[in-house]
Amino acid sequence: MIKKLWPYLRPYKKWFILGIICSAAEAVFELLIPLVMARIVDVGIQSGDASYTVRMGALMVAMALVSLGFGISAAYLSAKTGQGFGANLRAAEYDRIQEYSFSNIERFSTASLITRLTSDINAMQLTMMMGMRLLVRAPVMLVSALVLSLLISVQLSRVFLVAIPILAIVVFLILLKVGPLFRKLQEKTDSLNLSVQENLTAIRVVKSFVREDYEKQKFDARNTDLRRASETAFGRVVINMPIMMLVIYGSIIAIMWFGGHMVDSGTLEIGLLTTFFTYVGQILVSLMMVSMIFMMLTRSVACGRRIVEVLDETPDINDDHCDTTARVKDGSIRFDHVYFKYDPNSPEWNLEDINLDIEAGQTIGIIGGTGSAKSTLVQLIPRLYEATKGNVSVGGRDVRRYSMEHLRDSCAMVLQKNTLFSGTVRENLLWGNENATQEEIEQACRIACVDEFIDRLANGYDTDLGQGGVNVSGGQKQRLCIARALLKKPKVLILDDSTSAVDMATDAKIRRAFATELKKTTKIIIAQRIASVCDADQIIVMDDGKISAVGKHEDLMENSEIYRDVYLSQQEGGNIDG
Repeated sequence: MIKKLWPYLRPYKKWFILGIICSAAEAVFELLIPLVMARIVDVGIQSGDASYTVRMGALMVAMALVSLGFGISAAYLSAKTGQGFGANLRAAEYDRIQEYSFSNIERFSTASLITRLTSDINAMQLTMMMGMRLLVRAPVMLVSALVLSLLISVQLSRVFLVAIPILAIVVFLILLKVGPLFRKLQEKTDSLNLSVQENLTAIRVVKSFVREDYEKQKFDARNTDLRRASETAFGRVVINMPIMMLVIYGSIIAIMWFGGHMVDSGTLEIGLLTTFFTYVGQILVSLMMVSMIFMMLTRSVACGRRIVEVLDETPDINDDHCDTTARVKDGSIRFDHVYFKYDPNSPEWNLEDINLDIEAGQTIGIIGGTGSAKSTLVQLIPRLYEATKGNVSVGGRDVRRYSMEHLRDSCAMVLQKNTLFSGTVRENLLWGNENATQEEIEQACRIACVDEFIDRLANGYDTDLGQGGVNVSGGQKQRLCIARALLKKPKVLILDDSTSAVDMATDAKIRRAFATELKKTTKIIIAQRIASVCDADQIIVMDDGKISAVGKHEDLMENSEIYRDVYLSQQEGGNIDG
């Protein structure tokens, strides 16, 4: 894991090393100060030499200031290194997620990826900042204080032969238990984030179904699980503190007992005993710091493994076999014995033996019941998913031969779930083409019938849509998404049930504009309403992952029972409505 994460620390290697040096220097100067203090007590005070006492006092102040300078430098350098490391790691993880296919993201869940990008990296960042200081300071203090204590009195130092092994055993046993608990804690955090994300994303649905109480109960249950996991994990950790204090104070009492007798017998000076006490405190505090570092490292390791899982995840879809110079010449599409399944281990195919030829510029309608794999079929065209078997071609070339960037630029897709981003109408439209002129924006909006309502918005194209486009209706949102796709000037335009929220008249107007304005663009329209596709050049009828029938409206009315039943049910529904 360290090997995988080191590249993100490497740009800050210089600051990392300097920070370690400053931390070590700070510890050394702190350790030397008690020796000077001992000289003041044993020489200056006992002999009544005021001049000597002042000189040594000035030396102590100078050493304290130098130690302070090193301490401030160490704090600054550790903060700079930790924040930089965290930023690099966060950027790398985010970039990696951008390379994921839909199936990669589904393996983790959105909430888990958010947790790994935020709290997991924050834990790693904090460990880096604290570790640079404590991981150096504590061992230096510990070893140096032990050596100096031995130089003062080997006999008194024997107390450490009991104290240090006890502390080491306690820390080892605690670490053995808390490692799995911290990983479980992060998983519970994922679960809580998922609950919050679902609730906030679907807040309108929650309120319309009056399910606030249910959502509160679900949140409370997951929040309670997280609290219990936290209590269990940190409950193990805090056991460390009272045991540490017990050993520390026990050691101090033992040293006071034996040291007092040594002073009485004249084998140890009182100044040295005072210094010894200082070093005892530093040794035991250093041990406490070391144990705290190990606790932090244990959680950091759990977080680091989760981050590495994201970085190590191999995108299912990549450009390994593409020709970077290949360009989509037209919107012709071919499916050649295509099979697809979401789960490689599933015995059932989601798409089975799909054979289809679509000429450039044609308008294709796709009809089928829920779960018939209509959306799955069209998502193979821009390689949002990869065909498990068979070949999908666009412009006479296998889609795997194009770079994903170019292929997806050539295939504009408006998904079932229309997504607008925070910002203005103009900023959202420019997602389709950031260099689009005002004239091009207005033309795309005219084709998508956005011009029918844009003037009614408070500031026209500069109206702020709010998060997710909360300031416009469902039909307006769909039309904005279509206009955004049109600005790409794609060879293939795919509408996945993207006019379901607009009225029949507007739907017909959009289709007429497609026919006149987008003659060279291949239009694929998935729809529930047959009226939306009845004038298409070809209509594909999907049933349970297979193509049931292909043809024009009149042919399908004669030859496809599924199509005919859907048409008649909609006609009857229309008559009832009328």
